[in-house]
Amino acid sequence: MELGLYTFADVSLAPGPGSISPHQRMRDLIEEIELADQVGLDVFGLGEHHRPDYAASAPAVALAAAAERTKNIKLTSAVTVLSSDDPVRVFQQFATLDLLSDGRAEIMAGRGSFIESFPLFGYALEDYDDLYSEKLALLLKIRDAERVTWEGAMRPAIHDRGVYPRPLQDKLPIWVAVGGTPQSVVRAAHLGLPVALAIIGGETPRFAPLFELYRRAATQAGHDPATLKTSINVHGFVAETTDKAADLFYGPQAEVMDRIGRERGWGPTNRAHFDAARGPRGNLFVGEPELVAEKIIANHKLFKNDRFLIQMAIGVQPHANIMKAIELFGTKVAPLVRQEIGTAKAA
Repeated sequence: MELGLYTFADVSLAPGPGSISPHQRMRDLIEEIELADQVGLDVFGLGEHHRPDYAASAPAVALAAAAERTKNIKLTSAVTVLSSDDPVRVFQQFATLDLLSDGRAEIMAGRGSFIESFPLFGYALEDYDDLYSEKLALLLKIRDAERVTWEGAMRPAIHDRGVYPRPLQDKLPIWVAVGGTPQSVVRAAHLGLPVALAIIGGETPRFAPLFELYRRAATQAGHDPATLKTSINVHGFVAETTDKAADLFYGPQAEVMDRIGRERGWGPTNRAHFDAARGPRGNLFVGEPELVAEKIIANHKLFKNDRFLIQMAIGVQPHANIMKAIELFGTKVAPLVRQEIGTAKAA
């Protein structure tokens, strides 16, 4: 199993003590990716958002900067909001990243959990799913053939045009990111694409049927499920002690969840809810290294996932805390997990 990190590069909405500007956050981000590589983690993902509370609207650019400071770690979007982007440009950007990184680029394509990019780029929100389906089909066609002839309803046709540059990898890895919708899981299975499942609420066992559905649908579509990779993407934090991890993580994470919750009509969170979510069946992976490793291993038995990504840099978290958490995840948590179930690094 591969182990890694992802983030959206959160920034402060207002200046003041402890605030983080977009400039500082991007500088810190590159250091975090560099450290993740140095401590032997397998993957680093950077999400795309078009909001004032996040600095990462162009993940391929930031990942390209990180490519020059790293040697082994895979660099992926987490996610690319494909519904409101141009598949030709997405492919070109990540093919360029692949060349710069000596073949370490990936795309995690999703429909997006926020809507700001749709009016920004001139798309109708009611076309949300049609845009994604059509653009994903085009992205796969570009990946699989140097010259493309294609026609759809949501974008001008392409008539025998080459798309360049081509990546160093024979086929640029493209994952489908899902948030718990069965239809999205089935779509990935029918296309024979790896799937990344975001688990940011509720008890983890209730998501297991989605992977069962994915593997069953893949078999029905003629794909060998053993060849299709799966990932779970979660929230969490690692510190020297479980109490310290919880205390450091709760404030920034709760502020983000409450802010988003007010936009979406969720009820406010509290420390009791947070502490319950840290339990064995909860969605948060927060604690000392041994505890987090035990929970990763237990969930691997449940999901049989090939990849585990954790988002530790949520909200306005001091850079030093994030760096220490990355160090512990790579040097303490990862060896325990690898010893138990094996990973790409152990292979």
